[in-house]
Order: sequence, then structure tokens, then C-alpha cells
Amino acid sequence: MLNIDSIENGYVIDHIPAGVGMKIYNHLSLNKLDCQVAIITNAKSKKNEVKDIIKINSLIDLDFDIIAFLAPNATVNVIKDSKRVEKRKLILPLEIKNVVKCANPHCICNNENIDHIFKLTDTNGTYRCIYCETIAL
Repeated sequence: MLNIDSIENGYVIDHIPAGVGMKIYNHLSLNKLDCQVAIITNAKSKKNEVKDIIKINSLIDLDFDIIAFLAPNATVNVIKDSKRVEKRKLILPLEIKNVVKCANPHCICNNENIDHIFKLTDTNGTYRCIYCETIAL
């Protein structure tokens, strides 16, 4: 049987598309924390067939923009004293920096030591490189 302790103070990132949980874990550098972090992959879901869930047993500074970019429909539950005190719906950030690399091998950001920056260009969640307009994959 799977047994994961409840969260006293921290976060539960829910409704992550299956397979995206590890990307979020890596981009947020959760491996560097000294608190408990649980990643549940392929959990059964009522909305989708399966989902990923991340539980963090500490109220750390989270980069909600990274979570929103990688999992736009995810929710972040804030837990205090073992009770959910807030359920955050995420909003797509207007800009992301160094989360993905530009797919255009001729783009300046791939040939110079500069940041990979993408801007949100429409309401469908399309991000384009600010240097060459290539769509973020």
C-alpha cells in the first residue's frame, strides 16, 4: 500500500499532466530542499485518466510561473497547520526565462551567452522567442 504522510505546512501541486511532475521537480530544483518532497506519478484522476501530484512539506518560495508554464491547469493548494488555507489557480506568465531553449539553432540565444526568453503571444498559451519568434516547444 502507498503511504505518504500528510502535509503540515507546505504545498500540494495537483492536476499536473501525467509525465510533467518530474519536469516541474527539476525546474524548481526541489532536489535541493531539506524537507520532504513526494512526487506521485500516474495517480488516478476524475477529470483525466491519470495525473501527477507533488507534495512539499515546507512553505518555500515557489516559482508559480514555471508551474503555470509547464502545467497551465495545475492547482496549488497551500497547507497550514494540516489544513488547506488556499487553492490557487495558476495564470500563464507573460514571460518565461531559461525554462525552455529556443528550437532555432540559428537564434542568437543559442549562439551567444544570453538568456532564453519567451513571451506569451496569445490566449492559447503560445510562447515565442523574443529574438527570432520561434514557438516554444
